[in-house]
Amino acid sequence: MSSKFLEELSEDYKKLFETEIGYDVIIYAGEEPNVKEIHAHSNILCIRSQYFRTAFSNEWAKKKDGKFILRKQNIKPHLFDIILRFIYCGTIELKNLQGPDVLNLLIAVDELNIHSLITYIQEYLIYHQTEFLHQNPTGILEIVYQHETFTDLWSFCLEKICKEPKILFDSNNFTNLKAPLLELLLKRDDLNMDEIEIWNSLLKWCFAQQNMMNDPTKWSKDDITKIERSLHGFIPLIRFYDIEPTEFFYKVYCYKNILPQDLIHDLLEYHIVPNKKLKANKPPSRKPHLKFILDSNLIESNHVPLFASWIDKRESSYYDKKDIPYEFNLLYRSSRDGIDTKSFHKNCDNKGATIWIAKIKNSTKSIGGYNPLDWSGNYWKNTKDSFLFSFADWKKISLAATKLSYINENGANYAVYCGYHRGPQMGDLYCFNSDSWKYNGHNDYYPNLDIPNNFTIEDYEVFQVIKK
Repeated sequence: MSSKFLEELSEDYKKLFETEIGYDVIIYAGEEPNVKEIHAHSNILCIRSQYFRTAFSNEWAKKKDGKFILRKQNIKPHLFDIILRFIYCGTIELKNLQGPDVLNLLIAVDELNIHSLITYIQEYLIYHQTEFLHQNPTGILEIVYQHETFTDLWSFCLEKICKEPKILFDSNNFTNLKAPLLELLLKRDDLNMDEIEIWNSLLKWCFAQQNMMNDPTKWSKDDITKIERSLHGFIPLIRFYDIEPTEFFYKVYCYKNILPQDLIHDLLEYHIVPNKKLKANKPPSRKPHLKFILDSNLIESNHVPLFASWIDKRESSYYDKKDIPYEFNLLYRSSRDGIDTKSFHKNCDNKGATIWIAKIKNSTKSIGGYNPLDWSGNYWKNTKDSFLFSFADWKKISLAATKLSYINENGANYAVYCGYHRGPQMGDLYCFNSDSWKYNGHNDYYPNLDIPNNFTIEDYEVFQVIKK
């Protein structure tokens, strides 16, 4: 009954907002000529927002004829209306907004100190506006950087750029990136670029800041001094020892006049002297961290700790990215290699343990499984360590919406089926020589997965699981 009463209460507050009965606040939202006068109630605004409590308590908002007057030129009228409807009714609808409006709405709710909406809108941007976030990564990163409450969006942007750096480094706006942001990126151990590409990008950025040509033969002493100053804080962030000798000679050594001479000496010694021991202050390599940058269209690097934990049956204490005991190497992608079972077995047979994941067509759902054995042969294989899983939304991890099903002990003889005419078939899951698959959860081999009995696969990938 309580939910019914809450609905009635929300509806009553909605009527109060729309009818404006007894309002004592006038808000002028937007800039000329698109200013809209909005009416509200100060007691409701104060209860729901620290911003309004402050505005009404210290005479920041002026009064006229007994009504508070607020002017918010920086918030568009339709966005302010969305915020007020949330304040009054506790509901919000974002699906009709374009990406820029959603971001502007997030900035507005941050200014108004509506913390519950800050988290909600960040999640919406991350899971429903990914394409927008990719359109201007430089501008968005700089906006997020200015708002310390945008922690989820900040982490998402950094991880996405580190995984797919071309989104930012190949964009037309890269050279406009502020120095502190570039420094943060170059400090990241998971920046998924060859070190020589990072060095080339840094030079490109530097020369753009100084409005100079990339031609050391034409630089004056003043030019060299300017470049040295511009690069000074970035040089320790480049992992020069990971650059191959040929690349070092042609693309680094030619800039020896703008690099610290002791660094040039140490690098020459490293490349020329056989078995030369590295100095203790050598920056750590990014390469060990790049093992978790997956070649995948269906999963992100944050899926890896979850998969590793399931493999080792650590259901209460998951691995984090620093202590994962496995590597995951892409063997097969149906959209690339063909969804026929011949292609699957050609790529995946005799490769040992594998984990696979499949995106269900016309759905947010995905399904996957772990085979600790292999896919060769033409018969059922017995194991007690295999499992199937399903995600309600393939783009994000939500443990509440994730289903995990280890093989039932009584069904271990039917844990994995290997056959040239089948894909990654396991127990209740039938993978035919096409994109049409079937799941019979009632057989109790792998029960209780949240997927339909019959479904079509849009794409699926198989990864070799390698113990470190």
